[in-house]
Amino acid sequence: MMERNEPDISSPAAAHNSGTGTLGKVLSVLETVVTSDRPLRFSDILALSGQPRGTLHRQLSHLVEEGLLTQGRDLCYEPGLRLLTFAYRAWSKSQFRTVAAPHLRRLHEETGETVHLGVLRGTEIIYVDKVESRQTVRMQSQIGNASPVYCTGLGKAALSVLPPDRLADTLGKLIFHRFTANTHLSVASLTRDLDEARLQGYAFDREEHETEIRCVAAPIHDAGFDLVAGISVTGPAYRVTMEQLENWARPVHLAAMAISEDVEIRLGPGR
Repeated sequence: MMERNEPDISSPAAAHNSGTGTLGKVLSVLETVVTSDRPLRFSDILALSGQPRGTLHRQLSHLVEEGLLTQGRDLCYEPGLRLLTFAYRAWSKSQFRTVAAPHLRRLHEETGETVHLGVLRGTEIIYVDKVESRQTVRMQSQIGNASPVYCTGLGKAALSVLPPDRLADTLGKLIFHRFTANTHLSVASLTRDLDEARLQGYAFDREEHETEIRCVAAPIHDAGFDLVAGISVTGPAYRVTMEQLENWARPVHLAAMAISEDVEIRLGPGR
């Protein structure tokens, strides 16, 4: 994982600030604080956001007043408790998660390792559900967290089924960061991997996002590609070999197909 001793002004959150409009800029500031690995001071957020000092001060004041951010005695900003209310509401109303849940459990029973469900959002995968491994050593992933699409099995699986125009648009927005020695650092390298995933129906994370972590993932989508997602089985490299992932590829692919079918039946137009 990339160390975060100092704010990374080339991070996805910072890049997201290119949006226009007052609301978009306020949301970008909120996202910068929420996605940071540590509390941020005003000077940190100023460097990350690129906003004028006076404008940023007003935005942060409003976010604190609304309970979306808090400011401690050390003057650092952190996510506010009101966000928990929003997260709970969104979580409880996630029909997609409900539809996918039995398939996640079955895949977990078959493999014994951690099973993730993620949804594509721009250039990131958002983890929306997880069934934890039965093993002692477990994954540190958390529901609600986001990971880059170019170095995760879920991300590459989702990209592999995008229509050409949407895929080209997404690839054009990528900002590559090296997380491990195996991380893709160019569109050309990633595209070769996506071509393989498209042909096979599943994608691998070969220790590309985290050292010693591997996974196999398959894509999920509805007919109109309004929903593009993925399901994966993930485990530490010392007990999950690439050969084992190859053996799990078919069950993962079948689970993804079953979820896609259920999504069409239960969440399709008119439902």
